[in-house]
Amino acid sequence: MSGGPDADREGLLRDYRRLVDVALPAAAREGRWVVRHDHCFGRILLDHAVGARWYDVLERGRVPAYRQLDDAQLAGAVAMAREVLARGDDLLVALDAQSLAWRGKAPKRRPAASPAATAAPGRSPGAPRPRSSP
Repeated sequence: MSGGPDADREGLLRDYRRLVDVALPAAAREGRWVVRHDHCFGRILLDHAVGARWYDVLERGRVPAYRQLDDAQLAGAVAMAREVLARGDDLLVALDAQSLAWRGKAPKRRPAASPAATAAPGRSPGAPRPRSSP
């Protein structure tokens, strides 16, 4: 027996908070994603839930913005957060770029790969490349 629509909504609200506060930042740290902070994940999810800058649609104030989403918007935000967890930084970069565009800001650049990550196997980072034979 289901708890009804109110129970479903409360479950989505709990899922949203857990995803934004814990799961997404943890995955971002582990995967070295371009977005890492919980409030940035919240911004991205809220913006996409309402299709604009969230604060142009939802009220700023005593009631948290995510609690102002209707059921469909909230379910969409949770589904999007889960999709980001599944697909990672490539999806997140695109979602963040749109969120920033709604604010008139340029997208973030991905950090350059560390020298250790780009070094040839068996060669230490910063070591000179071997010369080719004439």
